[in-house]
Amino acid sequence: MIERFYLKEYLSFQEVELNLQAGLIVFTGPSGSGKSILMDAILSSVGASSCDARVCESSVTWSIDAQQLGIENDEINIFKHIKKEKSRYFINNQSVSKKVMRSVSSSYLRHLSLKDFSDFSNENLLYILDNRIALDNPSIYEIKQHYQENFQKYKESLKALQIIEDEERRIVELKEFASFEIKKIEDINPKIGEDEELLEIKKELSRKEKVLENITNARGVFEYEHLVCNALESLDISCSFFDDAMNELRATFEEAQERFLTLEDVDVEDVLNRIEALSGLKRRYGSIEEALAYKQQKEIELQKYENIENEKEQLLLRCETLKKEVEKYASSLSELRFGALKNFEQSLNLYLKELYLRDAKIVLTCKDFEYDGKDLISIELSDTPLSKISTGEFNRLRLAVLALKSEFMHKNGGVLMLDEIDANLSGEESMSVAKVLKKLAKCFQIFVISHQPQLTSMGDQHFLIYKDGTISKTKELTCKQRVDEIARIISGENISKEAKKFAKELLGA
Repeated sequence: MIERFYLKEYLSFQEVELNLQAGLIVFTGPSGSGKSILMDAILSSVGASSCDARVCESSVTWSIDAQQLGIENDEINIFKHIKKEKSRYFINNQSVSKKVMRSVSSSYLRHLSLKDFSDFSNENLLYILDNRIALDNPSIYEIKQHYQENFQKYKESLKALQIIEDEERRIVELKEFASFEIKKIEDINPKIGEDEELLEIKKELSRKEKVLENITNARGVFEYEHLVCNALESLDISCSFFDDAMNELRATFEEAQERFLTLEDVDVEDVLNRIEALSGLKRRYGSIEEALAYKQQKEIELQKYENIENEKEQLLLRCETLKKEVEKYASSLSELRFGALKNFEQSLNLYLKELYLRDAKIVLTCKDFEYDGKDLISIELSDTPLSKISTGEFNRLRLAVLALKSEFMHKNGGVLMLDEIDANLSGEESMSVAKVLKKLAKCFQIFVISHQPQLTSMGDQHFLIYKDGTISKTKELTCKQRVDEIARIISGENISKEAKKFAKELLGA
């Protein structure tokens, strides 16, 4: 509920503070006093409308998703709209967009001013019907749960089957492409690290002749080895270090010659071609490792394509099994719903009779399976489609549906905002609307602007909107003040004794 509302500087209002209660809250006052302006400001404070007030703020008991919004959830949350150069919106002093604020408040507040058909949606009407059934037959919840679980699995299986069938149409092309990609890599048959080894071989081959020629020319040094040893000995210097160096030199030359001898049978053209083939793979896939990984991926895909018929057969069997389960539970739901339809229609018509409306007809037909079953429920007012009835009839019919829904509500249903719902109604019609609203007020906090004494007298809280010069003001009325205000509504500014007497009777004062 909205516990407190504050308004500052909006059109004819300078400053307003309302401390609000649960139940039915009535706003009355002379025409042009600012009632609709005030209602619009309350809506704007929670992002449900727009106004140019400097400040409009509501303190609410609504819960917010702290994790989703990143705003701490308090016992009382403060929604605020500020307008200076531009509009700004806040929840608990943290800036949010109007869209975010409206998304939060829309879960708790509904403005019943326009022809909103959501109360007559298939989902909502089935929800009411199923909950009425559950009062005598709670097993409907279990049946509905089984239906919805199987329906969800059925939908997922159909989606998977559709994907397979789409793939199946392209299966030949996909298999050919996968086989081509695999063969292209297999023909080269690369080994990890092979490219580096081949580059080293290429490097060795390119310098083979030059290196061997240089080694041959350098071998002449060994012919003078003994002369060096003699010279060192004549100097009384051991020539062992020189012998070691010469031996190491011989070993180096021999190792190099052996290495190059192993390349005698290597075809340079083959090496270059192999390097080019591997380079082509690297250009396409990034590296040999990535090329081999891609080949493995295509092999898995090819295996999948080859197994697709088996998958399809299994999915067809699963879909058939789930479809039977869905049909079974849907039929059970339909049977329960058809059985309760007459009572549902009678209960709705009792409210409509109270509201001085024609009888409604409720029709249940079959449709494609959806999350709530295969039943399509609709309401007509004396065979007139909802789109053709007047706004007054539409709103009273909507109240009747809300009243049916409230019969099994065990907690606060949020806030309903109604703007002159009893306008142009007779006294009896206005009283009927008032009684239904009084019933709804057990589950909803209801804000209503009224020009009729009957609805006004039913209010749990009554605010007078009036003009003091050019300034609009509000005042919560005491019981005695309510008598005077209702008498004014009845007889005008010159209050008659009869009007005052009737006002007291309405209030039971």
